[in-house]
Amino acid sequence: LCLQVPELEKATVRIRQPERVREIIQSLREQGVAKLQVISDFDMTLSRFGCNGRRCPTSYNILDTSRVISEDGKQKLKDLLHYYYPIEIDPNRTLEEKCPLMVEWWTRAHELLVQQKIHKGDIAQIVRESEAMLRYGHGDFFDQLHENNIPLFIFSAGIGDVLEEIIRQANVFYSNVNVVSNYMDFNDDGVLTHFKEPLIHTYNKNNTVLQGTEYFQQLSTRTSIILLGDSMGDLTMADGVPSVENILKIGFLNDKVEERRGKYLDSYDIVLERDETLDVVNGILRYILTE
Repeated sequence: LCLQVPELEKATVRIRQPERVREIIQSLREQGVAKLQVISDFDMTLSRFGCNGRRCPTSYNILDTSRVISEDGKQKLKDLLHYYYPIEIDPNRTLEEKCPLMVEWWTRAHELLVQQKIHKGDIAQIVRESEAMLRYGHGDFFDQLHENNIPLFIFSAGIGDVLEEIIRQANVFYSNVNVVSNYMDFNDDGVLTHFKEPLIHTYNKNNTVLQGTEYFQQLSTRTSIILLGDSMGDLTMADGVPSVENILKIGFLNDKVEERRGKYLDSYDIVLERDETLDVVNGILRYILTE
């Protein structure tokens, strides 16, 4: 397989069942471009986890740390993060334990953001001033999908308004990109009043929040899927797809690599450890798309 996809030789790549991965990639290629769709998380999956030893911001961080949030607001948001993030990534807690706590975290964070009276008109500038970065190779990734009319479904527990702006400013917000995320609702004066339903957190990225969206119904012939994520919660993102024939799950293991490696290798077909690029994804796409 490395002959066809040399990127799989990278030191960051780990695969538990190479033979199985080879078969899936082969099937994706045989099924052809007309059957392919890509389903991806955004924060720390399409966007970078770190740069020069520093953490890159998520779509929430961008807002949390921006000039439109008061010092008191920033501190309270940081306190929430320090309390809930360890729960989110704790490998020893069950999903049943985590879910209500995630709802609590997101709800409290949204309430704090609403109190800040954020203006819709400020978002583009906030993103411009932030250190948000898409992964290396993002241009190639978005371009390949767009040129081949392959739908890209971004399923994010972040803030839709912010992540859309990041993609827009990178000049890759093409017509084949569809986003489901937490969107803000503004009043007639352009001031944030609340967040729209449904609330999407790390562990409900599945059918439950896609009820009533026709997106996957319209794509019922797109039965080959490349799924990209960076958490255990991302593994259910394709649950809304009516009949999956082939699915290749690629996981970015950004953080606490040693303690989480086993779980990721059990769950994802390909695990990319501390890899800030989309090289492997682009290599696989290139292989699938070449005649």
